[in-house]
Amino acid sequence: MAVAGTGAAGCALARLVPARTAGVEQFLHEASYYTKLGKNMIQCQLCPRGCIVTDGNRGYCRVRENRKGTYYSLVYGRPCATHLDPIEKKPLFHVYPGSLAYSIATVGCNMTCKFCQNWDISQARPEDISVPYRAPENIASAAKKSGAKTIAYTYNEPTIFSEYLSDCARAGREQGVESVMVSNGFITAEAQQTLFPLLKAIKIDFKGFSQSFYKKVCGGQLQPVLDTLKRLAGSGVWYEIVVLVIPTLNDSPDEIKRMSAWMVKELGQDVPLHFSRFNPMYKMKNIPPTPPQTLRRAREIAMGEGIHFVYIGNVPGAEAQNTICPSCRAVLIERYEYRILNNTIVDGKCKACGKPVPGVWT
Repeated sequence: MAVAGTGAAGCALARLVPARTAGVEQFLHEASYYTKLGKNMIQCQLCPRGCIVTDGNRGYCRVRENRKGTYYSLVYGRPCATHLDPIEKKPLFHVYPGSLAYSIATVGCNMTCKFCQNWDISQARPEDISVPYRAPENIASAAKKSGAKTIAYTYNEPTIFSEYLSDCARAGREQGVESVMVSNGFITAEAQQTLFPLLKAIKIDFKGFSQSFYKKVCGGQLQPVLDTLKRLAGSGVWYEIVVLVIPTLNDSPDEIKRMSAWMVKELGQDVPLHFSRFNPMYKMKNIPPTPPQTLRRAREIAMGEGIHFVYIGNVPGAEAQNTICPSCRAVLIERYEYRILNNTIVDGKCKACGKPVPGVWT
């Protein structure tokens, strides 16, 4: 049996770590989505990487460990970041405009993007942080007390703490607080089908429309993300897509055009698409910020392919942050950065022409 180099995206065998690590033991929680292979080996089925992990080792995400044939999450109840953010910061522009999201994250990720703005937690190990245990009910209560409309799982890749996410989402619903997720979409069909229905909305960070970009820059795979998006279409869960446009790497007009055409064909015209400006970060400080004209060009291409809602992010004051009615062209929501200046959507419809506006409004 091969231990590495097999599976949907190439299984990974993480480096050996101590079987008992100070600060981790109290947070052990048996993982979901794995198969026991015998001889104390397991195969993770949470993300398409399909890590085969021997006893005493961890998966690629560094937060799930095999202990004598039982796979454990090491980050259950261990949020290392909590913030109260505008929902527009995620960005989710068609979900409860002007509301707050109680945002949490743990360490770890199933990708290794060279431009990650939260690399200090996404690429960290459980041993690198010291935080108190917070039960899902505690997260839900704190979110409700803060006045947040939703709990947002964000900053790192929430898929890797799916057990904690699921329990927090259930606890939140019991207290009248919904959940949203900011994800790279690198998740198996099995995990997606059980996890996503617990969410009110999902924002997918779509890295680009190129397998080579996913592999070389992000340490991931394109096709599984395309599969995730196609499963989302028609699932009943609202979702939006963000593309971080990086000069020379994923900004060619041809790639933007092909990606937009694929979206219209496979996902429809109403999925909001955000083109976000890149700023030098982490291992990609040698690349300059994205010129605003590149984002405007990408928006024009996407709209030319038929996408109804195309936004520009990380460019303060850009008119393309507003939501426009695709039927009558009236300004539905006027924004400045993360603030709502005016909202004319009434009962999920355009006030001017009465046509329904897709999204989660009430």
